[in-house]
Amino acid sequence: MKLPVNYDEIDWKERRLVREEYVKKQNGLCCYCNRPLDGEPAPKIAIKPIKPQLYPEGFFKHPVHLHHNYVTGMTIGAVHAHCNAVLWEYEGE
Repeated sequence: MKLPVNYDEIDWKERRLVREEYVKKQNGLCCYCNRPLDGEPAPKIAIKPIKPQLYPEGFFKHPVHLHHNYVTGMTIGAVHAHCNAVLWEYEGE
């Protein structure tokens, strides 16, 4: 699979496949905090408070997210759910 892809042009099934491809490409590490995606985010990220009410219902139900650029729609990589929230709240991504 050729990465990146346009997140806005693919459905949830394709997003899952793209996310899985990024996990493989990233050797199972979060592209933001560089910690294993099957574990917790890096402590410096995990301690940042987030506002759960800002996110859709079920946002944190899925531990690994597909991070993408909200302007271009292009995918960036696989991240922990908490890292994705931190990217949005603190870095505007």
